[in-house]
Amino acid sequence: MVDGRGVEADGSALVVRRRPRDRTRAAVLVLHGGQENGHRPTRPWQPAALRMHPFLTAAASVSSPRDVLIGQVRYRYQGWNDEADALQDTLRALDELRGLVGDACVVLVGHSMGGRAALRAASDPSVCGVLALAPWCPPGDPVDDLTGTRIVVLHGDHDRTTGPADSAAYVRQARTAGAQAGMVLLRGGDHAMLRRSRDWHRASSAAVRRLLRPERDLDGWTAEACASDGPLLR
Repeated sequence: MVDGRGVEADGSALVVRRRPRDRTRAAVLVLHGGQENGHRPTRPWQPAALRMHPFLTAAASVSSPRDVLIGQVRYRYQGWNDEADALQDTLRALDELRGLVGDACVVLVGHSMGGRAALRAASDPSVCGVLALAPWCPPGDPVDDLTGTRIVVLHGDHDRTTGPADSAAYVRQARTAGAQAGMVLLRGGDHAMLRRSRDWHRASSAAVRRLLRPERDLDGWTAEACASDGPLLR
């Protein structure tokens, strides 16, 4: 949590962790991981959900409490399942968020299954940027028109759960679909983001800070990644 409280309604896919003091200019939504299949309900104390707390804190630390909302997507089920349930929940959360803040720029930060949902939702009109952490990018997933969307993928080269090569293939497809997309490969990084955890958190903070300013050009390693023919090694 950011401020120790969550604001949600029964059946809502959106959990608000920090409400801006002024008019909302932008929002960051965090999406945790899950399973390929499973209809058990999600719980906030599951390891996949707890793993994203540092990333919620990172997003809050690089954004203004005056005009940036921090929230999470709440899944109905632990699994992706045949109906792409995590994606459907993400789209519902975006709809709910539009009802609260209108056309504010939204940055999605997703890990594993949450990364898949974030990338699949990247074509939503509210989404201006996506940070995908060790995302699950199975070949054959559709890539819609992503013109004007910025996408940064962080993946560990020791990940044995989701494939870095699949992430690299997704970045190539996203560029073809009009996105400004790039990938960074963390040496020694694992799927749980426990190895080199500080580097995961620092890189995520830097990426979120840049993605929240769509009116400015990317700079530093994010710009380098988006201009590179292949993943950057860090």
